Amino acid sequence: MKFRCAWPFAGLPFAGLLGLGLLLVSLAPAAAQLFETKAAQAFMIDAGTGTVLFAKDADRPFPPASLAKLMTMEMVFNAIKSGRMTLDDTFVVSEHAWRTGGAPSGTSTMFAKLKSAIRLEDLIQGVTVQAANDGCIVIAEGVAGSEANFAARMTERARQIGLTKSTFVNSTGLPADGQQTTVRELALLALHIWRDYPDLYRYYGQKDFTWNKIIQRNRNPLLAMDIGADGLAVGASETAGFGIVGSVSRDGTRLIAAMSGLASDRERAEEARKLLDWGVRSFQKTEIFAGDEAVGEAQVFGGAKSGVALKAKGPVTIFLPIANRDKVTARIVYDGPVAAPVEEGQPVGALRVWIGDTLSQETPLFAAESVGVGSLPQRAFDAARELAVGWLR
Repeated sequence: MKFRCAWPFAGLPFAGLLGLGLLLVSLAPAAAQLFETKAAQAFMIDAGTGTVLFAKDADRPFPPASLAKLMTMEMVFNAIKSGRMTLDDTFVVSEHAWRTGGAPSGTSTMFAKLKSAIRLEDLIQGVTVQAANDGCIVIAEGVAGSEANFAARMTERARQIGLTKSTFVNSTGLPADGQQTTVRELALLALHIWRDYPDLYRYYGQKDFTWNKIIQRNRNPLLAMDIGADGLAVGASETAGFGIVGSVSRDGTRLIAAMSGLASDRERAEEARKLLDWGVRSFQKTEIFAGDEAVGEAQVFGGAKSGVALKAKGPVTIFLPIANRDKVTARIVYDGPVAAPVEEGQPVGALRVWIGDTLSQETPLFAAESVGVGSLPQRAFDAARELAVGWLR
């Protein structure tokens, strides 16, 4: 059976919440979002903690268009970090890369010349600044022999870093059957790139790139706004509309947002700015439980004690909305009652925090103490209680 202990945060001190004990309650109806956006899908997280601050249809698959290039760059950055490639490596521009993604294609391009050799660092800047399709294909063919092989590796790598719904058919995001992603996974991919490749992430904040005597401006509209933006990418397709993955760092907070399904590049820029700006202004980072503080209690079956205290592995910090605190609820969730014996440090459940109808944060909880097997009368009492009320859960 799954137990849930739930309470609203508004108007109550957290110390007082601990005294409420474990309550068996039904889940409250989902509350309205704290923010509205014209995007069909949107997802925003705090980069420092991974806390979800906003979600709207975040798991609906859609064609990524040029946002697929984030995965292409993850592949490149990972190869550089592991020593398999260097920024000074060179790659040759094939006729396929030139025709499909170069000047003849009429798509985003860095105007790479046919059969020329280009340094990897220049290709990276062409992709991150200009969303160059020719740059992506040149890299893909140089790394895997063909773009199809590289795309298969992209999907395999996506699974390795936890992206279960994203599938890639090419390195560019150009229309192709079966190619899909979600705004949640795009934001998590961006978070991964920022965390794992800090020395290479900087290319996304580069406002322009001069190569082969051609000045190319970054396509990300957020970089020109005074909001602390330093990445990452934009994309557009007929079926999914205009999309963006953006990141801002301001006032000690870094937020990452992904959006899709917008009507124009102008609407994309404005909606992304509003969402990120709202995120920075509207939340306060708050430690709700110290590292050695019990978060709550789980019921124990057949134990020397009827319950076991639960703790996280460290302090529990969440982002609380500065206004609308009544929209925040927390629930301790576990499969129980927990059978004795219980060992200290044993995983038991999780503390889930909701902001409106968005699951904002989930923190694993562990037994704060050991509980031995109870006496025969204690076990008999617990068995009788389970028989009487267990079916109600």
